[in-house]
Amino acid sequence: MAGQQYDAIVVGSGISGGWAAKELTEKGLKVLMLERGRNIEHIKDYVNANKESWDFPHHGGRTQQMIQDYPVLKRDYPLNETNLDFWCVDKDHPYVETKRFDWFRGYHVGGRSLMWGRQSYRWSDLDFEANAKDGYGVDWPVRYKEIAPWYDYVEKFAGISGNRDGIDVLPDGQFLPPMDLTCVEKDVAARLQKIYNGSRHLIIGRTANITVPHGGRPGCQFRNKCWLGCPFGGYFSTQSSTLPAAMATGKLTLRPFSIVTEIKYDKDKKRATGVMVLDAETNKTIEYSAKIIFVNASTLNSTWLLMNSATDVWEGGLGSSSDALGKNLMDHHLGIGAGGVVEGYEDQYTFGRRANGFYIPRYRNVGDDKRDYVRGFGYQGGGTRQGWQHEVAEFSIGGQFKDAMTEPGVWTLGMGGFGEMLPDPTNKVTLDKNVKDKWGLNVLNIDCELKDNELKMRKDIIADAQEMLEKAGVKNVSARDGDGTPGRGIHEMGTARMGRDPKTSVLNGNNQVWDAPNVFVTDGAFMTSASCVNPSLTYMAFTARAAEFAVNELKKGNL
Repeated sequence: MAGQQYDAIVVGSGISGGWAAKELTEKGLKVLMLERGRNIEHIKDYVNANKESWDFPHHGGRTQQMIQDYPVLKRDYPLNETNLDFWCVDKDHPYVETKRFDWFRGYHVGGRSLMWGRQSYRWSDLDFEANAKDGYGVDWPVRYKEIAPWYDYVEKFAGISGNRDGIDVLPDGQFLPPMDLTCVEKDVAARLQKIYNGSRHLIIGRTANITVPHGGRPGCQFRNKCWLGCPFGGYFSTQSSTLPAAMATGKLTLRPFSIVTEIKYDKDKKRATGVMVLDAETNKTIEYSAKIIFVNASTLNSTWLLMNSATDVWEGGLGSSSDALGKNLMDHHLGIGAGGVVEGYEDQYTFGRRANGFYIPRYRNVGDDKRDYVRGFGYQGGGTRQGWQHEVAEFSIGGQFKDAMTEPGVWTLGMGGFGEMLPDPTNKVTLDKNVKDKWGLNVLNIDCELKDNELKMRKDIIADAQEMLEKAGVKNVSARDGDGTPGRGIHEMGTARMGRDPKTSVLNGNNQVWDAPNVFVTDGAFMTSASCVNPSLTYMAFTARAAEFAVNELKKGNL
């Protein structure tokens, strides 16, 4: 079945796909954005956004049926009834785990931009130069100075609140006014500064929650219900931000229920000509043509699409000529940290429900600090006052119990580490030839695990967290040594990395597939290393940069 001709096709509608659609349409291109899942309209389809726990049949928890239907999602916190419709049904979207990998997916318009943690940090040259300096992976083809203007650009549009802290490893950005640290966070921050002679910093998180009206959005209401969808547009998502901008141009066509199965490739012209789409509802096949294609289906699905394309030219798929396609899968390893009780602030409380926490930037293997592993980690955490539930465990009755419930509990402060995972070619994905999904498509086989470097780092993450809290005067400190299974950071990266050499990378420094320069990959798949900060802001910056390059090359007749 023949389709239509477009200037550009964007595969996927999440954070990077939304940005690609916005940038390409605003530069005058006629764009088709394809999303494999259903449509979700801003505000109208946030059906649970104004509900409290008592409004849900199971108070926001999980049922046995949910556990049965979501065998992957049940492994961690995402499985609950509050936003269940935002997560794909695991049993309908299988994958094979040679080694366990917790793959949490959102198949709908907006993707995981509706559920993301919104922490937004710039990389520094410490990150962009790491591979070249310590020899892991391949060298990044860009440096901070090249991407810094694009960080500026996307921050200004998205709306990132934060404080300009002047920390070398964590460059400042174009911030809206920051949220406040709580009283106990301010206390611990000051103590850490003094104890560690200014080498460790506890700062307010830099988050894509807007603190003042911005871009026609009124701002964060301090409800902390972000992952239910925000009727106020209080945080950056495709629905609240990039999609309206793209639609306003009159040049965007959005097609949900569209599974892109193949990028069509002309081996004589060495260019892609379009995509094949399987309608998820009718199972009909449609071909769409375009001059350029942006692949933004999320890291692993983007790599799946490349692997499923141009197999008559390259057995391993489009972009496989280097043998790098599918390799060097990364995530952030977490599940470890420490927490305790802070005394002395019983006369103070918090304002609202802050949809943010504090951040402690990386300090290991920085400057003169040298460890028995490479790279480093940061911490995310929060200091808050416990609610009335502290009395429930007592099973008290009568007046005393009622009185106790009117008083908040103790102040607690906890933090968890986010550690960098090294690029390693043995951490990989392949197409499984034996297992197919409900549409008859071969699924991914994921073979990924933490290696020795990550395991050594995890020991430091726990020990340092405990030490910092104890030295800062936090009481009853207890360490947490939890599950570090890759995938549960929900920051999957790599498998179609950029580089300087087509023999060792899938993409060049402009996010172009070496084998097909009119195909761009700008989601997490392009990442050459992982840093230890949340990656989404970097996807935004590289997507905007690649879009400008693509349009300019198109105008020159090079694509």
